[in-house]
Amino acid sequence: MTSHLRLVWIYPDLLSTYGDQGNVLVLEQRARARGMSVETVHVRSSDPVPEQGDIYLIGGGEDRPQILGAERLRKDGGLHRAIGRGAALLAVCAGYQIMGTVFGGEEGQPVPGIGLLDISSGRGERRAVGELAAEVDPALGVPTLTGFENHMGVTRLGPGVRPLSRTIVGTGNGDGTEGCYAGKVIGTYLHGPALARNPGLADLLLAWTAGPLAPIDDTWYQRLREERLAAVLPG
Repeated sequence: MTSHLRLVWIYPDLLSTYGDQGNVLVLEQRARARGMSVETVHVRSSDPVPEQGDIYLIGGGEDRPQILGAERLRKDGGLHRAIGRGAALLAVCAGYQIMGTVFGGEEGQPVPGIGLLDISSGRGERRAVGELAAEVDPALGVPTLTGFENHMGVTRLGPGVRPLSRTIVGTGNGDGTEGCYAGKVIGTYLHGPALARNPGLADLLLAWTAGPLAPIDDTWYQRLREERLAAVLPG
């Protein structure tokens, strides 16, 4: 197992809503609980994205910061190079849309994404707000997802990606699926933060980077999951 982990939190000054920075904290905690040392780099939008990270994270945000974030990531190119050399990525909501080829701007106008994922996003007719639960692609070995969504996005998946999950409750991509993945890149609309509600997803990212993981005490994570899932799923 890898003994040192480098996390890269992209543009916290632009894209960090609904507790998304908690995803970084969860990965730090779960890695350290397994004896790994952790270095976390916070990359502001005025700084270059380092290419030598192990796991990259980017969160949600409003329309204008999303557009600015996409522009800067396209010009920078560091994230593309990092993923090209095998790093993992979790992109949430606005960050998820940025990873595609195009997304909807402030007035619904098409805005170029950075093309890391074979997806395209636009604006839906109504805002999706509330709890979401979804069954994960069995190939990933992750339990039912739970989270909170708040977006106007409708995301279409191309042949280069697979749906991360199938919605039970909530909107997600707008077609019965939620999020997507390709290689070691995961996109999702889930806030909450996503990894606090879904430690299995956190461990998937860690395992992609560090190799097989030893079990740790998930009592508090499970209590949160049970409470949230019980609130939205039929008994």
